[in-house]
This record gives sequence, structure tokens and C-alpha cells, in this order.
Amino acid sequence: MGILGWIILGLLAGAIAKILLPGRDPGGFIGTTLIGIAGAFVGGWLSAKFLHKPIAKHFFDAPTWGAAIVGSLVLLIGYRLLFGNSRD
Repeated sequence: MGILGWIILGLLAGAIAKILLPGRDPGGFIGTTLIGIAGAFVGGWLSAKFLHKPIAKHFFDAPTWGAAIVGSLVLLIGYRLLFGNSRD
């Protein structure tokens, strides 16, 4: 999967993470989108590095999607902890 595939996966993983963790974020839609893209990269890297799960070469691979969503959730939670949570 190329860089464009990872970006699309990150956008979708960020949207799924936002659905799983609702509320207003300090960065809005653009910040959440960027966090989703970064979460896909971080989740894929951590999965390959520490869980010894190779990165799939195709787009529709459940473990790759899971790693991207978990990475997005972790970064979204960290972002809210660092920059405030406006869930009023």
C-alpha cells in the first residue's frame, strides 16, 4: 500500500476514531483529520515493530485497519489531554 493509501486509510480511521470518541476537539475537523492520518502511520508502525504483525500490501486488511483506528484513538486522546477537552 502506497503513501496515498495510508493517507486515505488515515482519513477513514480518524473519522471512525471521532465517531468512537465524540465531542468537540480543540483543533476542529482539520486537526482531527491530521490526527487520523498520523494515527494510521503510528499504529501501523507500532504494530509492525512491537507486535511483529507485517504491514499488509493491500487496503482491505482487518489488522491494518485495527492498528490505524487504535493509533488514531490514542493520538486523539493524547491531543485532548494536552490541549484541552471542550466537551461542554
